[in-house]
Amino acid sequence: MSSSPSSLRMTPAERRASGWLAALFALRMLGLFLILPVFSVHARGLAGSQQMGLVGLAIGIYGLTQAVLQIPYGWASDRWGRRPVILAGLGVFAAGSFIAAASDTLAGITVGRALQGAGAISAAVTAFIADSTRDEVRTKAMAMVGGSISLAFAVSLAFAPWLYSVIGMAGLFSMTGGLALAGGWVVWRLVPEVPQLPAAPIGTAWRTVLGHPELRRLNLGVFLLHTVQMAMFVVVPIALVEHAGLPVRQHGWLYLGVVVLAIAGMVPPMVWSERRQQLRAVFLGAVALLALTQVALAWGWTRPVPLIALLVCFFISFNLLEANMPSLVSRVAPPAAKGLALGVFNTCQSLGLFAGGLLGGRLLGSWGHSAVFQVCAVLAGLWLVLAWPMRPPARQRVKAEAEVSG
Repeated sequence: MSSSPSSLRMTPAERRASGWLAALFALRMLGLFLILPVFSVHARGLAGSQQMGLVGLAIGIYGLTQAVLQIPYGWASDRWGRRPVILAGLGVFAAGSFIAAASDTLAGITVGRALQGAGAISAAVTAFIADSTRDEVRTKAMAMVGGSISLAFAVSLAFAPWLYSVIGMAGLFSMTGGLALAGGWVVWRLVPEVPQLPAAPIGTAWRTVLGHPELRRLNLGVFLLHTVQMAMFVVVPIALVEHAGLPVRQHGWLYLGVVVLAIAGMVPPMVWSERRQQLRAVFLGAVALLALTQVALAWGWTRPVPLIALLVCFFISFNLLEANMPSLVSRVAPPAAKGLALGVFNTCQSLGLFAGGLLGGRLLGSWGHSAVFQVCAVLAGLWLVLAWPMRPPARQRVKAEAEVSG
């Protein structure tokens, strides 16, 4: 059964809310990503940099604090509202950025990075988008967020070295603080307010969220997706240098082109899924493409053309899943516990990032490059088996608040 074309069009209020919240995601993630390509080089001049474990801690500690605080922020947004929680999180992130900018020691920067991660607003922002959109267009709204994050990642890789040469590390951290404050202004002034149901009692909400089989399946899925992503990108930069002959300074431009092609490639299946209500088929197809990509990479990672083509395939599957999964969580979760459910979901995502980096490094060191892709293929295949019984939620047709758009 297909949906009417008019029901698949966003209202002006939905477009405005989704667009500005996607831009908020991009601003915040750009602030985080800009540091990654250059920090290891900068850290060599800091006290304590002889211990590479401390350098890695300074880079990655934001992921740990973010994972710990996703659930409290999500629950708080159910109880006190999305906007105040998001503004508070952006304030914490900005404070961490300015502390890191003012620090000339590895310890001080580590404290700043920990505070950056403590501004863990992903669940609250995703729940805000879910509150602002109907079921029929929510995947499209989430795709805007996924595309904005992918572009922020690619743009940061392309421009971070140049920015670092112009304004230095302190300037980059100050820029991230400024971007967070700009994001706060966007939320305060430009994102339309929407009604929100009262929060469910915390005990009831926890039992419902943790006991729901579809939510458990989605939480495990996002963990496996980001485990695969981080593990494979332990190997991909090395493969681009050693076998594609591409210097590190040019990787950003390649990623930018790959991401743009992948975003274009994800649009047709996403539109078909919405029009024909074939969400399950597209979702399982994306997981299958992820698994097949890893199998192919295990055999073709040393050849430049297959490597780049398979990166496009990976990002098509990744972007489709990144768009569909938060949308599914928001539709499956009880309306009064939506922020909590998305907090658990985002925590599983952060834990997957941590596990993937650890797994990729261990496999590469012990068994070599191909082993990383082989294990990733097994994990993706396991996810396909576990996801197969999924039941897409029935659409709840809610009257579009067209008049809110003004």
